[in-house]
Amino acid sequence: MGTGKTTAEAWRSGDGVTPALELAGVRRAFGGVRAVDGVALKVAPGTVHGLIGPNGSGKTTVINLVSGLLCADEGRISVVGRATVGLPAHRIAALGVARTFQNIRLFPDLSARHNVLVGQHLHRHPSLAALLCGLPSAHAEERDADAKADALLERVGLGPRGGEKARNLSYGEQRRVEIARALAARPRVLLLDEPTAGMNPIEVQAVAAVIRQVAADGHAVLLVEHNVRLVMDICDHLTVLNFGRVIADGAPAAVLKEPDVVAAYLGTSAA
Repeated sequence: MGTGKTTAEAWRSGDGVTPALELAGVRRAFGGVRAVDGVALKVAPGTVHGLIGPNGSGKTTVINLVSGLLCADEGRISVVGRATVGLPAHRIAALGVARTFQNIRLFPDLSARHNVLVGQHLHRHPSLAALLCGLPSAHAEERDADAKADALLERVGLGPRGGEKARNLSYGEQRRVEIARALAARPRVLLLDEPTAGMNPIEVQAVAAVIRQVAADGHAVLLVEHNVRLVMDICDHLTVLNFGRVIADGAPAAVLKEPDVVAAYLGTSAA
């Protein structure tokens, strides 16, 4: 950018940063209930964008719409300028969207390393003949994939645990393996759905450090989270939902003081 600003600073000052992820007028109904009702937001590369709200406000539905598990009824979703509404989940993943889930979805009987290897599938194209014949090129690719998986586990603080079955890891460690698996897909946009749910404060800080580094490396992060302290600590921007609608959007410190947010999200009177 040539201004000496970080991406987050440039984004806040309106210096023409292209959104990694953009939603405009997005709606999704289930029966007669509008779970997402006209949501608009933009997430810049290199930033952490928080998406918060009370239970049932539509946060996970937004994540599902962006990742392609659900299709929007109306509106536009784009990843680095490419429209994604109507594309299947695997096509959206190939455009650079990866996610974690509210409920851990690891393969419990696979090692941490092999769970991360699963996330590399979009970028590995081994020749069947080379694999069947045990050619050096196939072995070299396997060694490279293992090294990359180990590097990601090291990045999330689990380097020594790569050979451990996922089922034997603590809850917080499993959450970090999920993040490593998502990063293995080399995403432009990383969707994190309550990544610190059920963690103790030490585990939360470990995950917070990972998320900060992910953004610093240039990824756009859309973070659904109930931990207000964590949101204040790591988010560059904040969008608040209530009954599927955006009720506040802006810098975290300012947004969390808005009367509608205090009433809806914190459950207390603005007075």
